[in-house]
Amino acid sequence: MSPETAAALTAVARAPRLLVALDFDGTLSPLEDEPMQARMLPAARAAVEALTKAPGTVVALVSGRSLHDLREIAEHHDDSAVYLAGSHGAEVWVPGSGPVEVADDAEHLALRDRLRARAEEATSGMSGVWIEPKTFGFGVHTRTADAATAAAANAAADRIVTAEAPHWRRRTGHNIVEYAFRHEGKDTAVAELRELTAADAVLFAGDDVTDEDALRSLGPGDLGVHVGDRETAAAVRVADIPAFADLLMTLADERGHRRE
Repeated sequence: MSPETAAALTAVARAPRLLVALDFDGTLSPLEDEPMQARMLPAARAAVEALTKAPGTVVALVSGRSLHDLREIAEHHDDSAVYLAGSHGAEVWVPGSGPVEVADDAEHLALRDRLRARAEEATSGMSGVWIEPKTFGFGVHTRTADAATAAAANAAADRIVTAEAPHWRRRTGHNIVEYAFRHEGKDTAVAELRELTAADAVLFAGDDVTDEDALRSLGPGDLGVHVGDRETAAAVRVADIPAFADLLMTLADERGHRRE
């Protein structure tokens, strides 16, 4: 860890109440060809658990995954102390009380189902393309598709959504394009979690384009961490998930928890 990174970590560790908000895929878990096989690396899980036991520290996972899928891949149980923000913050799970109720809109949900089915039909013959159902829309996964097939799948989905739901939000990530009728971003997720947890400061970390909304929203006294080598608004970079797990464990130590 560089002296600059160590100093930034020490500064945020001094906050009386600290929110550690973490992206999941690519930040705690390696990216997987089959998205539901994603799991935290053991070192990352150990660091997260250490932080949940540190004084004045709250941990949250912030993901584009639906809340249901996030709970599965994070192996998150009802008695967990970890907050969750799924669907880029449109769904929230609070320790001790569970999911925050989200009002259903029959018209939006019917449109979601119709467009998702059309996207599945349009891409059904495309090798390596998978349509992921999401609570407020759908995602087009192309991780195992060749470049031409991925471009064709994304173009087909773009045409479908543009024709019937031009107001939907479109996001890009690692070999995925997501469409949603809800417009929350990870910046709104962090803002809501900050309020829910009464945090004095926030450490937010992520690896993908969708994490930049949250990183740009951080203020004085907060700390943004980017996992990887892409251009970022984060003040601190780490090379990979193991290096990030080390950073989190160092933070847990500085927050008063010591490894057994």
